Amino acid sequence: MNITHICADGYKNLDGVDISADSSLNVICGSNAQGKTNLIEAVWLCTGCKSFRLARDRSFIGFDKDKAAVSVEFENSFRTQKICFEAKKGSVKDKNITLNGVKVPLMSRLFGQLKCVVFTPDDLSLLKGSPENRRSFVDLSSSQLKPSFVSALNKYNNLIAQRNAAIKNINFGISVPDDLDVWDKQLAQTGAYISVIRYTYCNNLNDYTKKLYSEITGGNEELELYYSSTVFNSLENKTDYAGELADIYYNKLLRSRKDDIRVGYTLSGVHRDDVVTKINGLDAREFGSQGQQRSVAIAMKIAQAQVLRDQTGDSPVMLLDDVLSELDDSRKSFILGNIKDIQVFITCCDESFIEKNCSNGKIFRVSKGKITSG
Repeated sequence: MNITHICADGYKNLDGVDISADSSLNVICGSNAQGKTNLIEAVWLCTGCKSFRLARDRSFIGFDKDKAAVSVEFENSFRTQKICFEAKKGSVKDKNITLNGVKVPLMSRLFGQLKCVVFTPDDLSLLKGSPENRRSFVDLSSSQLKPSFVSALNKYNNLIAQRNAAIKNINFGISVPDDLDVWDKQLAQTGAYISVIRYTYCNNLNDYTKKLYSEITGGNEELELYYSSTVFNSLENKTDYAGELADIYYNKLLRSRKDDIRVGYTLSGVHRDDVVTKINGLDAREFGSQGQQRSVAIAMKIAQAQVLRDQTGDSPVMLLDDVLSELDDSRKSFILGNIKDIQVFITCCDESFIEKNCSNGKIFRVSKGKITSG
């Protein structure tokens, strides 16, 4: 998959951006606060995902602009497509979104069309951060392979909110414990399905991260990554989420019902699961150095792109936002050496290291929201 053309105007500080991308490497270079990340963010939004900055819609429009407009043309192995969105000041939520000229009701409906993997400095703290961050990483990665998985996640989130509300009603004397049954039976099947998808993805990811991490460490350290469930002791060779696994899940909710009522929320389930990484048998989150944790995060993000490429037959576009400035030269070289076969957009303040290690591609310079080539 390749992005061929990007236009952006009024998106934050971006002003009249109109660039033709290289099919391999695109370096977005400029001083801080000039608009480099804004360009990466605009492209990422066209994938149908939320901003990696957790920005609100109203912040998309520049202070001195009446509207924000972004268009991205891209091609995969089958055809060329174009995504456009426009948001006007005063009615930001009523975006005009089109895919190949056909109106789309929500940005999320674009999901699965333009496949990208984004890597930001925050991702280097993937191991140190909360389990929610690691679950979100696996859920997004799994959804890129199976877009319908998003529906299961949304359904589960709604169900767990309803169950927690029911628990509060029990504590207020409005409901009785048996009223949880209607939620538990639905949660069991949906939760079992999510567990199987996550477990399967983590197994696949482990095969890639193990190899990549071994390359980073010169074969001196061994990485293991696996999905840790709060419900199932083992998911190996188990796929019957509507039968056996749903029963196990339901019985777990039943056994913990008293404790859930006591604390006021649901203690077990896929909303409490985690992804564990071990280096030479020790938990990388607890015992790994900062350098080791960063190396694991790098391996996980590159592996995400490789899994997506190998399972869909189409390489995703890699969006690297100011990641290299956070790393030493050996890790910089490792990243650049493992993304040569996919299209990359990479932001930086100083392109000298990239120029020394990459012989092809284009350099774009950013200044006050304007982007020029060369």
